[in-house]
Amino acid sequence: MIQPRIALSLFLLAFVPIAAWSADWPQWRGPNRDGKAVAFDAPKTWPKELTKKWSVSVGDGVASPALVGDKLYVFSWQGGNEITRCLDAGTGKEIWQDKYEAAAATGPAGGFKGARGSPAVADGKVVTLGVRGTVSCLDAASGKKLWRKNDFSGLPKFLASCSPIVVDGLCVVQLGGESSGGIVGYDLATGNEKWKWTGDGTAYASPVLLTVGDAKMIVAETARKLVGVGLANGELLWEIPFAVTGARGYNAATPMVDGPTVLYTGSGRGTRAVKIENQGDAFAAKESWSNPENSVQFNTPVLKNGLVFGLSSGDNLFCINAQTGKTAWTSSIRGRKGYGSIVDAGPALFLLTPSGQLVVFEPTDKEFKEIASYKVASGDTYAYPIITDKRVFIKDKDSVTLWTIE
Repeated sequence: MIQPRIALSLFLLAFVPIAAWSADWPQWRGPNRDGKAVAFDAPKTWPKELTKKWSVSVGDGVASPALVGDKLYVFSWQGGNEITRCLDAGTGKEIWQDKYEAAAATGPAGGFKGARGSPAVADGKVVTLGVRGTVSCLDAASGKKLWRKNDFSGLPKFLASCSPIVVDGLCVVQLGGESSGGIVGYDLATGNEKWKWTGDGTAYASPVLLTVGDAKMIVAETARKLVGVGLANGELLWEIPFAVTGARGYNAATPMVDGPTVLYTGSGRGTRAVKIENQGDAFAAKESWSNPENSVQFNTPVLKNGLVFGLSSGDNLFCINAQTGKTAWTSSIRGRKGYGSIVDAGPALFLLTPSGQLVVFEPTDKEFKEIASYKVASGDTYAYPIITDKRVFIKDKDSVTLWTIE
């Protein structure tokens, strides 16, 4: 006979939402924008191959999808339109789509025609940034357009690549071009501009949230700087020069936050760490260390257990001690000039290369040690993989595929 307490527990259990059982990946680089998959179920024995569950054609783009509950949100370009799709995460079946006419990326950016910025899902809404600067906000349940605007002139050379962030009812996005751009805070509910900072141009990175004491600030890598601006009003709180050297470089890596410390990196300029200190009514960025040996341009490293794991533009996977800035190890990886995505999945790290190879390796400072490797696409895998439970969602040039680790 079932005891009353057990019966009550089972009754309540039946009404727990499905989303509570699996971790979401609601925005660029995951729940906390740090590349961490918080609910990966690692197998005791890694299989020889992954199991393919479904694959759906969604159009061109390197934007990472967003996963919230049992819904997968995908932003891409297809048939002359930028399209946001909501798919059933279990089956790949389309639930709704929103589209608007938009030109594909052309010129120097033409090799990647579709969306670069990943959607952000928060407060029942989906926010996207198109390649030509169109910011859209949709109802996450129905796909209904809530607001859409393109009121900031200018674009960077390779077009808009920022992934919006939603914090405290604000949608924050980097807009404009390298010579004239800025960071804008929109009211998420109405689309009204709440504030705008225009102290530098825009490159290809995405902003993150940093909290120091009671102060919340947006940290952004701009065209020539690393800056911190107040979340409430966009006021500049601190800045560090971070100008590009050479004609082929640009700022693209998302800053990493570790308590009050910000780690950042760029093409040919190494990897650095600064501590943001509150000095009365002002803030200051004090350098903790600088590692000139390992630079990242086309991806963002992950921070795990006091270690920084990244992929250099020379296709060297590296590990840096986050306390000292010293290089622990490097290992050559066959890729494409530093393109790739690294995910911290707890007991293992995942590296997705542009060739569609998903490499699993140990998170250690001793040496690079591969655990497993899987072919998950024929190529053009520049978007972040979504890894949760035993599932791996992969976006390639044209499709989204669900694989499971069984």
